[in-house]
Amino acid sequence: MKPLKARPLIDEWEWQGRAACRGMDSSVFFSPVHERGEPRRRREQRAQAVCRGCPVQGPCATFAARTAQAFGVWGGLTEADRGHTRRPA
Repeated sequence: MKPLKARPLIDEWEWQGRAACRGMDSSVFFSPVHERGEPRRRREQRAQAVCRGCPVQGPCATFAARTAQAFGVWGGLTEADRGHTRRPA
């Protein structure tokens, strides 16, 4: 087996410094535990609106896919968009 090469941490996070969401409250992008239905849809739409104007939307979505982010809106993609199913409460 080929050993994994460690990448500098800065390569993983450098793009976040240019993100439109930088400094925003994370509750826009991550739902409360029991959020469902219309409130969840509205919050996800607000998050996606931020992502649409973001200069690093692509790297953000790629990072979420590569690291299997199960929660939140990343690069304009919701949990459902990324193929993560919600667990029943």
